[in-house]
Amino acid sequence: MASSLITALTVTTPHAIGAPALITDGEHNGLLHALAKVPDPRDPRGIRYPLAAVLAVAVCAVIAGASSFAAITDWLHDLDEHARNRLGFGNAVPASTTMWRLLIRLDPTLLAAVLAGWLHTRTDPPGPPPRRYRRVIAIDGKTLRGARLGDGRQVHLMSALDTATGIVLAQVTVDTKSNEITSFAPLLDAVETVLGTLAGVLFIADALHTQTRHADEVTIRQAHLLVQVKGNQPTLFKQLKRLPWAQIPVGDRTRDRGHGRRETRTVKAVTVATPGGITFPHAQQAVRITRTRIIAGRTSRETAYLTVSLPAGQALPRDLQTWIRRHWHIENRLHHVRDVTFREDQHQARTGTGPAVIATLRNTAIGWHRTTGATNIARATRQANRRSNDLITAVTSSYPRTQ
Repeated sequence: MASSLITALTVTTPHAIGAPALITDGEHNGLLHALAKVPDPRDPRGIRYPLAAVLAVAVCAVIAGASSFAAITDWLHDLDEHARNRLGFGNAVPASTTMWRLLIRLDPTLLAAVLAGWLHTRTDPPGPPPRRYRRVIAIDGKTLRGARLGDGRQVHLMSALDTATGIVLAQVTVDTKSNEITSFAPLLDAVETVLGTLAGVLFIADALHTQTRHADEVTIRQAHLLVQVKGNQPTLFKQLKRLPWAQIPVGDRTRDRGHGRRETRTVKAVTVATPGGITFPHAQQAVRITRTRIIAGRTSRETAYLTVSLPAGQALPRDLQTWIRRHWHIENRLHHVRDVTFREDQHQARTGTGPAVIATLRNTAIGWHRTTGATNIARATRQANRRSNDLITAVTSSYPRTQ
């Protein structure tokens, strides 16, 4: 490390950055066309119902609020003959057990990629992005509390959420004998499958993913990483805490109030100018956020330290403030909705890949409603259920963006 820490740091100052390369538009096809890419796990002999039709019903039913495999079948049986035909069924429809046996055999990672790709291509912006646009993807895990395996362990899934569109771009099942750390690279692979490239993308993750290998994985793919540093990295945490923060001016400050609380968030950022500045690979800046809350006259203060692999010219303090707050989207706008609106933690499906498959369907439903402008997902599902024919028309039509 440099003998004088002050000389190893540079206060972040504004610089102009260019816009990233435009995302290549994919085919804006209907749901049935997209689901045709999912391989059928059944024996070809004796197949009565097309796989794409079964999956389309599952997607539509969950968009309309179905929270279990049984509810998916009930939604199908309540459709009129014309609506069933539009989804790919003939005169007969499968029983609940038939739907269940098929859905729990699917590859959940592949299904998530197909559905995420379908949503993603239908929400590509029609023109060039704003000058300071950057795709920000939040990564976090969630335990399905009702899905206990035979040995008592619970199913744990890790997701990657596009914080701008509300679409879950990828989801992988965490090995019950491991943790999220080993699933990080497969999740990046899945996101890259959907986007085509990760160049310029910023990933935000919690302190569990402040890992050297993760930083290397992201950098190899020409992406960037913003992570919080806590006690799981004691050396790095001490280095960040000992930086001369008192001598660094405030880069950005926001004030919020509501629900009887006042909160001030102050961001300071410095550029590490020498390789020995901090011992975390590819880190370009060190960040400190101070949160001061006043509730019922009582004041509390919390300090968080982070590192980011973007240089100061591409990540100003006000950008960092916005991006760090976006990480909460995956908890507030995804996991919370799955629990409250779709009652995920009460669902006890645990056979085969069932837990991951139905979680993927919930992600797709939430992403669909977000991209159509819904702010209240519960209300949007009720509306979709009342207007099932309009829903079927919307998901099966081929046009650039959902209206």
